[in-house]
Amino acid sequence: MNSYCARLLVGVVSAVCLACAAQAQPITKAVQAACKDDYKQFCSEYGLETSGLRSCMDRNGHNLSKVCVNALVKGGEVSQAEVERRKRAAR
Repeated sequence: MNSYCARLLVGVVSAVCLACAAQAQPITKAVQAACKDDYKQFCSEYGLETSGLRSCMDRNGHNLSKVCVNALVKGGEVSQAEVERRKRAAR
């Protein structure tokens, strides 16, 4: 029984560590400044640093200002390749 408990404990600890590692990085001050107006216009109902906000900004990507999109790319929130792919898809 002790072996089972030890394996269970290792499994739970591993799952918690993976969940913590998967959390997104904090939004940079540069992104916050560049996207302030976009946030207010499209996603102000979501708190900063939330998955809901990231999801909202993703859904509204085609509406975001160029300054905001550039800051998101520079901040690592989205890749330039993804931005280009979405531009091509919108045509």
